[in-house]
Amino acid sequence: MPTPYFLCRWRSKRVKRLLGILGLAINVGLFVVLLQGQVSVNARLGSEVLAAEPGISIAAIADLKLHPLPPTLGQWQDPQNSGDYFSSVKPTEVGYLVWSKFPIKVYIDSRSSSTKQAQAWFNSVFQAVQEWNVYLPLVVVEQPEAADITILRSHPPLNRKIPRARSAETRYELYISKAIPGVLSHRCTILLSPSQTNNYLQAAARHELGHALGIWAHSPVKTDALYFAQVRNPPPISPRDINTLKRVYEQPTRLGWPVQ
Repeated sequence: MPTPYFLCRWRSKRVKRLLGILGLAINVGLFVVLLQGQVSVNARLGSEVLAAEPGISIAAIADLKLHPLPPTLGQWQDPQNSGDYFSSVKPTEVGYLVWSKFPIKVYIDSRSSSTKQAQAWFNSVFQAVQEWNVYLPLVVVEQPEAADITILRSHPPLNRKIPRARSAETRYELYISKAIPGVLSHRCTILLSPSQTNNYLQAAARHELGHALGIWAHSPVKTDALYFAQVRNPPPISPRDINTLKRVYEQPTRLGWPVQ
């Protein structure tokens, strides 16, 4: 399994800047998946620019704390003790990518939904959202501005590390809420290729949503939805996927807590 790598780039101007947009992409190729990312810090709190010295660590912004376990995950039981792949999930600088406000709002690209192909694309992605809704409360919203997770019908950009075209990509970015006191938050964008259809599209949407919901890693077992490569017969969400998701939500994070 490819090893994640992170590139951090701090930018400073005469105006004092702090935490802001952290982008990390999980790029999914047709048969191999590569974790890669880039961090750029350039943050604002509402219309106010936060004061900070260049090079300050994100870890200094908010404390690591636990959120209550969502009831849907708290009630989850795996009588077969199927195990998990939590050891593959590496925390980011803000901790684990845990959502703390529910339901999580999801926007599914509805542009050109009047065409048959676009409507089929929408329906497949919607079905993947409903599958994850069993384990974490999700709601589909009509406006992308209101969304925590935005799913776009778009080809992922080409990447020098993956010479061939990729079928899907998930990115997250950090921001500080306009609410007072400001809360460190995140949002995700998923790009799904318009050319994917049927079971492969739904499998890609299922896989990428798993990342966006907090499983920022891949499974080495091909019967898991978060398996690191596409397979001929895509599996449904497995008990191992949910066991891993539950363990993620049992971990501390800086997300959802006020900044210092």
